[in-house]
Amino acid sequence: MDRIELFRIFTRVVESASFTRAADTLGLPRSSVSAAVQTLETRLGTRLLHRTTRKVAPTQDGAAFYERCLRLIADMDEAENLFRRSASDPTGRLRVDLPSRIGRLIVAPALPEFLTRYPGIDIDLGMTDRAVHLIEESVDCALRVGPLSDSGLIARPFGTLRLINVASPDYLERYGIPLMPSDLASHFAVNYASPSSGRVEDWEWIEGGEARTVAVPGRISVNSAEGSIACCLAGLGLIQIPAFDVVDHLKEGRLVEVMPGHSAAPMPMALLYPHRQHLLRRLKVFADWLEGLMRGVMAA
Repeated sequence: MDRIELFRIFTRVVESASFTRAADTLGLPRSSVSAAVQTLETRLGTRLLHRTTRKVAPTQDGAAFYERCLRLIADMDEAENLFRRSASDPTGRLRVDLPSRIGRLIVAPALPEFLTRYPGIDIDLGMTDRAVHLIEESVDCALRVGPLSDSGLIARPFGTLRLINVASPDYLERYGIPLMPSDLASHFAVNYASPSSGRVEDWEWIEGGEARTVAVPGRISVNSAEGSIACCLAGLGLIQIPAFDVVDHLKEGRLVEVMPGHSAAPMPMALLYPHRQHLLRRLKVFADWLEGLMRGVMAA
């Protein structure tokens, strides 16, 4: 096994925090992964990893060596591709994670154009409303909508998504049309519960330049945008949703916008990726393409 391969195995163990997960993602026996790390430690004369029954973490020397390995691997990848294809034709596989509605409605239909433009790039596309752990799950980039936590990841802002308030005609016929946030006390909401924390989000609007919130009664809660829209269409309550999500329902009269002057603040959108990924040309071209695609959605 050559040194670059040893470096690749070591970095995957660090990123996965597990010999077993690293072996699974690399398609290697766990024994081979363990032996590769032991070989490196013997050659370098230092311990690279703290090993426990539950988790693997780099030592101080291991963390420094990890950063050096990332640069060496990236340089080698660029060198190997130098004469295989032109400099404008990146290659390799990208693992991408997207919110489910954005992935299904916006990105998937547009992917043929991207794959035709970049025939050397393959995409593993994940669509979920769960906040994936990029490093542990070996994801190259993830599109996130909403406030970001301090995760240590690189964030490339894409802009914001406009939020609107909607309900079905059937619901409005039964309960009336809310005109002001004070009217919400006599209405129901399809409450949205975070798929990560389970916390139900309050109803939000901007008034006098400040964000205001109120808890709206609801007989049902959901943990996905798909579920929220389906329940709203069924007449189960009001929802707050990105405008792009329901544009067709609005055009065809299946949903109606309410309280347009009392909408929530637009939601920030950003592409996240690990620090090491800034060297990957395939990620750069995908990020540029995705930002252009989402810009068209934000302008709608």
